[in-house]
Amino acid sequence: MRENQWIQVAKEIRCQAPGVGSIKLHKQLSEIFGAEHMIGRDAFIKLLRKKKMVLPAPKPRHTTNSNHRFRKYKNLIKGIQLNRPNQLWVADITYIDTQVGFTYLHIITDAYSRRIMGWKLAETLKAEHTLEALRMAISYAGKNNLTDLIHHSDRGVQYCSTDYVNELKTYDINISMTEDSKPTDNAIAERVNGIIKQELIYRLKLVKDIKELEVKLSSFIEYYNIRRPHMSLGMQAPDKVYLQSGQQNRLWKPRVFKKSKQVIIQP
Repeated sequence: MRENQWIQVAKEIRCQAPGVGSIKLHKQLSEIFGAEHMIGRDAFIKLLRKKKMVLPAPKPRHTTNSNHRFRKYKNLIKGIQLNRPNQLWVADITYIDTQVGFTYLHIITDAYSRRIMGWKLAETLKAEHTLEALRMAISYAGKNNLTDLIHHSDRGVQYCSTDYVNELKTYDINISMTEDSKPTDNAIAERVNGIIKQELIYRLKLVKDIKELEVKLSSFIEYYNIRRPHMSLGMQAPDKVYLQSGQQNRLWKPRVFKKSKQVIIQP
């Protein structure tokens, strides 16, 4: 009987996040039902396999123009150690396909907590959409909580545009940019993009249009922020880590951006 309840809740979670894996499902169900009422992780994975709910590896599918006249900024994050929310935000734009063509997800993530702070799904790469994502992030954080914040991105024209740079300067946000096109130069942003694609986009049939995709993305990002556990956060969800105050009993190693440009992160 309890086995049926576990499977039902697991299916409900998968409706919101189609690509969430077995280990993270086990963690969430343990929180919902209580660890004392759950079977072990390996037994749970065996149960999922029996119910044909173990996910196959996703097939990858198919960013910004850095050849422009605007000023490009130095990389400020080499050697930085993350120890609090709103210390470093990472920004990126990723492609998502639909039946009527590509859409573009403009996204900003808090590097310490992995919380998605702002996002905008649009049909173009125009800087106005990137700016909307930034304003959403600032609105959520609160303008009084941005002290010594670094905004890190690639050197795409959107992030170097006059309006975007002026918005950052208005709130005294420090501007940092990658020095080349290596994914490791913005690894956390790349990782969040990967989670969205692997756990949602690649698990869906090609969506009809941007409106349908926006609804699904909104639901997934809510799930991601509030419920999705991260191994790099001691199996906590981003919101919980972001909203904690004061010194924490850390269950994970601090993330350090080495001066060799190699970023030490965990998925």
